[in-house]
Amino acid sequence: MLFLVRMDVRIPHSVPPEQADALKAAEKAYSQDLQRQGKWQQIYRVVGEYANYSIFDVTDNDELHALLSALPLYPYMDIHVTPLARHPSAIR
Repeated sequence: MLFLVRMDVRIPHSVPPEQADALKAAEKAYSQDLQRQGKWQQIYRVVGEYANYSIFDVTDNDELHALLSALPLYPYMDIHVTPLARHPSAIR
C-alpha cells in the first residue's frame, strides 16, 4: 500500500542542542535504513520549512503506524497521512 506522509518537525527550544543533534542523527540513520529496505520510497524537503513529504510502500496501516511511531523525532512531529491509489491515467 502506498501512502503520502507529511511530517512537520517542531523540536522545542527547551530540548538541549546536544540532545536535538543526537535525535536528528538517529532519525537520519533510521530513515535511511527504511529507504534501503524499500519501505520509505521517496522523501522531499518542503522548501523553507522543517518538514517533508514522503512516500511509503508498506503492507498496511498498522505497519505504517509502527514505522512512523518509531521515528526518533516522532514526539516532536505533526504527521498527516494520505492513502494513495493508482490513477487510471498514469502511464507508469
